[in-house]
Amino acid sequence: MIEGLFSVEGKVAVVTGGTRGIGFMIAQGFVEAGARVIVASRGAAACAEAAAKLSELGSCIGIPADLATEEGAAAFAAAVAEHESAVDILVNNAGANWGAPIEEFPDSGWDKVFDLNLKGVFHTTVKFLPSLRKNATAEDPSRVINIGSIDGIQVPALETYSYSACKAGVHHMTRVLAGRLASDQITVNCVAPGPFESKMMAQTLRDFGEQIASSNPRGRIGTPEDMAGVAIFLASRAGAYVTGVVLPVDGGAATTK
Repeated sequence: MIEGLFSVEGKVAVVTGGTRGIGFMIAQGFVEAGARVIVASRGAAACAEAAAKLSELGSCIGIPADLATEEGAAAFAAAVAEHESAVDILVNNAGANWGAPIEEFPDSGWDKVFDLNLKGVFHTTVKFLPSLRKNATAEDPSRVINIGSIDGIQVPALETYSYSACKAGVHHMTRVLAGRLASDQITVNCVAPGPFESKMMAQTLRDFGEQIASSNPRGRIGTPEDMAGVAIFLASRAGAYVTGVVLPVDGGAATTK
C-alpha cells in the first residue's frame, strides 16, 4: 500500500511563476522526485536560468509566458503542448503584488494584481483542461494546485488591498473549480502559504524577519522542503481523494491565533 504512495515520478508538471520563490521550491521538489517539469515566467532569461539549475537535478525546461491575459494563457498552453502531449499537474503560482496607502491605492493596482493572480489562474486552468484530461483517471486524477495566501484568510498587516482580496478569490474559485472538474477526474486544491523566502516577501523579511519568525507558532519561517512536501502530497497518489481544500502552510500563523 505504501510503496509509491507519494511518488510523482514520470508525471508532467507545469509550474507557473516557477523561476523563483515558492514556485521554484515546488518545481525543484517535483524535479528531484522524478517528474518532468516545465517552469514559466514572463522573462526568457529567468526561464533559461531556472531551467538550467533544475536540469542539473532532473528534467526541466523553461517557457516564457505572460499569463495576465487570456491570449497569453492560450499561447502558453499551446507552447507546452509542443513538448508534452498531456499534463498531469498544473501549479498556478504566477502572481504580483501592490501596496499603497488606502487613499492612494490606484486602479492600476487592482487591475495588475487581479489580471494575473485571479483571472490568470482561471484562464490558465481552462486552457490546460484538454491536456489535463488526457491521463486523468478515477484512481489517479490530474491535479490543479493553486497558490493562495494566508493574506486571503486573515487581515494582512500591510496595505495590499488588491492582493489579499484576490487571494481570497483564488481560495473560493478553487472550491468552485473543484466541484466543476471532479467529474473530469481533475482535483483542484489550494495552498495558502505564510512567510517564505521569496522576492515578494524579501523586503518584509529583511525588515521584520526576526520578528515574523519569533511570533510564528512554529518559531520560524517556511523552508523549501515545507512547500515541496505539501505540493508532492497533493500531486501524488496520497492526495488523490483530496479536492476543494485550501491548505494553510504557515506554521499556524493564520489558524492558531
